Amino acid sequence: MLTKAKGKTCYNQSVPRPALWKVRYMLRKSKALAKIRAGEPVRICMLGHFIPPYVHLAAQAGFDCIWLDLEHRLIDEREVQALLAQFHLADIDCMLRSPTREKNRLYRYLEDGATGLMIPHVSTVAEAEALVQATKFPPQGDRGLDGVGFDTHYALTNRETYTEHANRETFLVVQIETPEGVKNAEQIAALDGIAGLFVGPSDLGLRLNKFKGLPSLDECIEQVAHAAAQYGKAWGLPAGTPEQLAKYHGMGAQLLAHGSEYGALKGMLDASARRFDAAFASK
Repeated sequence: MLTKAKGKTCYNQSVPRPALWKVRYMLRKSKALAKIRAGEPVRICMLGHFIPPYVHLAAQAGFDCIWLDLEHRLIDEREVQALLAQFHLADIDCMLRSPTREKNRLYRYLEDGATGLMIPHVSTVAEAEALVQATKFPPQGDRGLDGVGFDTHYALTNRETYTEHANRETFLVVQIETPEGVKNAEQIAALDGIAGLFVGPSDLGLRLNKFKGLPSLDECIEQVAHAAAQYGKAWGLPAGTPEQLAKYHGMGAQLLAHGSEYGALKGMLDASARRFDAAFASK
């Protein structure tokens, strides 16, 4: 406590200083998982560039989760760490689409603060099992333990409950993007540790169109939806239009991604260009 003594400010030694090392922070809970467990849809938007304000704007707009794409976008590792800190400040989930399946790099993303991981092109049960092993602590998986990363507030949380909390409040979503993945969707959904199946319509559609005798994209989406429902897992996909949002929500999709920084920027620039055209034409 600060007190006044002979016109000077001094520290009152009779008042004990707070034991800062005993401060305990609350481990963050996943908003996406809370929605999934309640049977509600998760509002997801997309981000592929280092734009910290976007994280806060998305949270303020009511999104539960941002899909951070590192598969097709290049963001420096330190920038990824900085973005993940913004996710925690804004209290919004980060579903990070990883550019790698390397075990220790996957759980490093979780240690740096990602709420969940989305892994592209998962086509077999063996691939999915390996991902569970990499991202879940024992007994569910074989994730390595550090315990002093950002996800534990640098060890200022209760380490005794940390691994249980991490298994419960972080998630693994696998992308179904090949005919083989569709065929194995039911067995993949059956795995403990898989939170959801996410259809990649562009990659899946590309492959379906290149080979004869395969089902349609809509039929594959229905098959994935059925596999997820059978085992009580979430499923979803990107929805580019309001009509698609309504359609897939009606089919039971909970992981629905709609909106991105690219779309927002392009829409703004197109609209601004039209305003210039209108203003200059009226002269």
